[in-house]
Amino acid sequence: MGAPARVKRSVPDDELLFHEKKKDDNSTVPSFDLKRQNEALKTELSAVLGKVVASGQFILGENVKALENEIAQVCGVQYGVGVASGSDALYLALLACGIEPGDEVITTPFTFFATAGSIVRAGAVPVFVDIDPKTYNMDPDLIEEKITPRTKALLPVHLFGQAADMGRIMEIAYKHGLKVIEDVAQALGCEYQGRPGGGIGDAGCLSFFPTKNLGCFGDGGMVVTNNQKIAERVRMLRVHGAKKKYYHELLGVNSRLDELQAAVLRIKLPHFKGWLKKREEHAELYNDLFKASGLTVSGYVKTPYHLPGCRHTYNQYTIAVRKRDELRDYLKERGIGTTVYYPLPLHLQPVFKELGYKKGDFPHAEQAAGSVLSLPMFPELTEEEIRCVVKTITDFYGDEAQ
Repeated sequence: MGAPARVKRSVPDDELLFHEKKKDDNSTVPSFDLKRQNEALKTELSAVLGKVVASGQFILGENVKALENEIAQVCGVQYGVGVASGSDALYLALLACGIEPGDEVITTPFTFFATAGSIVRAGAVPVFVDIDPKTYNMDPDLIEEKITPRTKALLPVHLFGQAADMGRIMEIAYKHGLKVIEDVAQALGCEYQGRPGGGIGDAGCLSFFPTKNLGCFGDGGMVVTNNQKIAERVRMLRVHGAKKKYYHELLGVNSRLDELQAAVLRIKLPHFKGWLKKREEHAELYNDLFKASGLTVSGYVKTPYHLPGCRHTYNQYTIAVRKRDELRDYLKERGIGTTVYYPLPLHLQPVFKELGYKKGDFPHAEQAAGSVLSLPMFPELTEEEIRCVVKTITDFYGDEAQ
């Protein structure tokens, strides 16, 4: 799926920013508000949770099995294996794909810690390449120069809901005989040239953390794949490496998606497509308002890039701005929540100092870390709140941006 159809509005684009509809100055706009979503589903959620409790089946029950099949369909693959978290999904996928101690896995330095942390947990070495400054995803043009005889896999991240350039990545992987493990933690529902994220590489890794596009009531994750052997291996690894209870063929871990979380996710799943559409609409309004404000033309705000022919799910609506930290303080003082994903790239994290990287090695990732700001974004966000956010940012820059 390509870019969403434009949403019809009651006022012309050039009047969007200054529409009369205003938000009360004393109210707040949160970065994310789970209360609104949960309140709307309260009756259904209470009923299904009560049903699970009454059943007495809490581990690997019918809801887990059904959800695995349903999420596999969303990702366009045959198999889904529920695990305890998105971090464990990455770790177990790496093991299931045959990654061993000493192997190298190429990935991005601009992502959540678990991406590289899981590589290290598997005994392998994360090898970073810089990002494309437009998409914030791993730049495929820089991958081949980092490939060595020890390289065994590529681990692209679909950051903020924007699909990585999977066409180029898969070409490189095929050419060099490498596995591809997709980090889809922020991007369930994204598409690359019509193909669902998570269903393009050898395995896809999902997170159901509460703030994700599809989130449960705690931690949860899943590995999706078209490869039966990978699926079977993850199923074993999540229960201490056993195919038959108490008979262990592999050294695995305890990492299972529990029945309560699966039941919650199954209540939410029928609403998922509608929630993604709302996110796309919110992103379009943000884009129109920033354009009308003059901040994008003047270069004070860079709105999210949408890779042509792909679907961006806007798990975050992330802009790049001047005076990021000052702006964030200004918004906080006025009750507007923001988040910085991520303030310190992975190659500069103290825990990875032995990898030998230094400041300046990945300039685009470092530039992004110092300028990105994620604005309020969730399906239940209102048009009034979005206008408030953009108007407040416009006020912050004032005449300077004109």
